[in-house]
Amino acid sequence: MSFSNAKVLSTEPLANSEAEWAKLVKLTYTDPKGQTRTWESAERTTRPKDCDIDGVGIIAILEKPTGPELILQKQYRAPVDKVTIEIPAGLVDKGETAEQAAIRELKEETGYVGKVAETSPMMFNDPGFCNTNLRLVHVTVDMSLPENQNLQTQLEEDEFIEVFHVALANLYAECKRYEAEGCAIDARVGTFAEGIECAKKFGLLAAPIPHA
Repeated sequence: MSFSNAKVLSTEPLANSEAEWAKLVKLTYTDPKGQTRTWESAERTTRPKDCDIDGVGIIAILEKPTGPELILQKQYRAPVDKVTIEIPAGLVDKGETAEQAAIRELKEETGYVGKVAETSPMMFNDPGFCNTNLRLVHVTVDMSLPENQNLQTQLEEDEFIEVFHVALANLYAECKRYEAEGCAIDARVGTFAEGIECAKKFGLLAAPIPHA
């Protein structure tokens, strides 16, 4: 897939009355000294009322004889006007658990069918700017299963995603390579890669990198 035609054409202010996915709010709060202050914040408008998170990120591991590999994807993101390197992710639908959303989004965006291994604590993407949050769901993918042989994605009309995978041992180096090529690195991918490098540096990996 070529992303060469993807680019921002114009930028203009957006009123809350026109916004479909997010809104700006002004918060009034007291600081630790009791002083009243204000804060500008952004909020998603899509979080289901019965849910405590906006979405999920998916750490999907391919189990291969040569070692575990992480499923990644390339996607043009207009807010940064770049192709980004991301993990599969998506918003939670009404009535879904984080785990159900992760399995659904993984199938829709990549075609892979996985099994949930673990779910992270709630995480906030950028708490100094917005209240958007998620849970990371760790998923293993058995490559021997028939459903993981002929992959069929179920993308929305406005979704353009290129799926690929990287050996966990090489993730940090690959992030650097993609940045040098002009891509933006999603913070979840970069942080995961940094964690692996820290584990190597401080000798926390007494055995090969586990399968999620």
